Amino acid sequence: MHITELTVHELQEKIKKKELTIQQITNAYINRIEEKEKDVQAFVTSLTEEAKNESEKIQKKLDNEEIEGKLAGIPIGIKDNICTKGIKTTCSSKMLEDFVSPYDATVMEKINNENMINLGKLNMDEFAMGGSTEYSYFKKTKNPWNLNKVPGGSSGGSAAAVAANMIPWALGSDTGGSIRQPASFCGVVGLKPTYGLISRYGLVAFASSLDQIGPITKDVKDTAILLNIIAGHDKKDTTSVEIEKKDYTKCLKNNVKGLKIGVPKEFYGEGINEEVKKSLYEAIERYKKLGAEVEEFSLDVAEYSLATYYIIACAEASSNLGRFDGIRYTYRTSEFKDLKELYKKSRSEGFGQEVKRRIILGTYVLSSGYYDAYYKKAQQVRTLVMNEFDKAFKKYDVILTPTAPTVAFDIGAKSNNPLEMYLADICTVSVNIAGLPAISIPCGVDKEGMPIGMQLIGNKFCEETILNSAYTFEQDLKFRENYKPEFKI
Repeated sequence: MHITELTVHELQEKIKKKELTIQQITNAYINRIEEKEKDVQAFVTSLTEEAKNESEKIQKKLDNEEIEGKLAGIPIGIKDNICTKGIKTTCSSKMLEDFVSPYDATVMEKINNENMINLGKLNMDEFAMGGSTEYSYFKKTKNPWNLNKVPGGSSGGSAAAVAANMIPWALGSDTGGSIRQPASFCGVVGLKPTYGLISRYGLVAFASSLDQIGPITKDVKDTAILLNIIAGHDKKDTTSVEIEKKDYTKCLKNNVKGLKIGVPKEFYGEGINEEVKKSLYEAIERYKKLGAEVEEFSLDVAEYSLATYYIIACAEASSNLGRFDGIRYTYRTSEFKDLKELYKKSRSEGFGQEVKRRIILGTYVLSSGYYDAYYKKAQQVRTLVMNEFDKAFKKYDVILTPTAPTVAFDIGAKSNNPLEMYLADICTVSVNIAGLPAISIPCGVDKEGMPIGMQLIGNKFCEETILNSAYTFEQDLKFRENYKPEFKI
């Protein structure tokens, strides 16, 4: 097996046994990026030269026993809405095309404390608004399983880079499914943690009450390892929750006997592709054989969640994106007569079509006369969604649904139809509304060989339950051994 096909825990083992050096690992990934980036288009900013220099320094320190840390020298990729000191953080937008962050996000401080090597900033839908990574100002990322397909979004660059073995793992962000859906489309693992488990300090805000940083990895064990690093209370983020520190790798028991899995029938109805349903039903049967107790039930949230999500998300986006005005650190139009025209032209020229659409929708639902009818009502429905999940988790340990209603679709197939693109989030948005953790893992492929994702939803701060459920399924299915993207070394 080539170096770039190894998981992080396999790389760790080889570094420990001195079978691989940090330079060998870093150079293997750099060569892979140079070979495949022209096809996949996953990176906005590549840091390969910096990575080479860093790998030499870290190897010397390891040889001299000057640093500890099990993850020293492990490469990583970072979604381009997470602030990185001295490196561009563009959010894949013309508005922030030249913005160099003066500080590190809290998650980046934790990554740097482990002496990991940042290979670059990864492409995304502009300001994380989109489900296909076609709304980036810079480039359209392709799906490594089929270069004519989208990788999903908004963390499409992160998922595609991991799937193409250009990085061993990555950080993404999830506002309504933006880690899980691209993980599903690209046949990798993506975790959206409980809201408040990971600091949002330094994450460029889209919708503050929904956003959450999380890992995208090759397997579940790597997800648990990265979660160990980035989870934890942060006094710089007032929504960060102070809970007891856990070692999530210890929960991977490869045993689901007695686990109670709820299967909500509303998530398997109209609009869900038949091959996706078939793969999910096979996954359910696999869980039964592994000793889990599976039961169908009614979770009447899907019908209301999508509209609720888009009202809340767009309202918060309208507010958060008000700071990008052409005055301070953002794009500024070259010609203007007065301050009003400066604002108008800078924002008109700096924002893309999808961002403008969501700002307009968000401003509308917050405007006088419509606030009570839309935004206030959406927040009331949000409470109902939370209550429905609370009720379900009194009976079930895990809720099992498709991650997305379809496999990855063709590039351009939905980018001109916003409503159809929004409907692709039907299975994921309710998790963000309720602030719950959820993981997407591959559970099979369709007849064209495109990966299908399964979503496991857990109760608040019960990441260990969904991680073990996913790990046990993964060990039995052996997806990575049996299925590969279209191109490989």
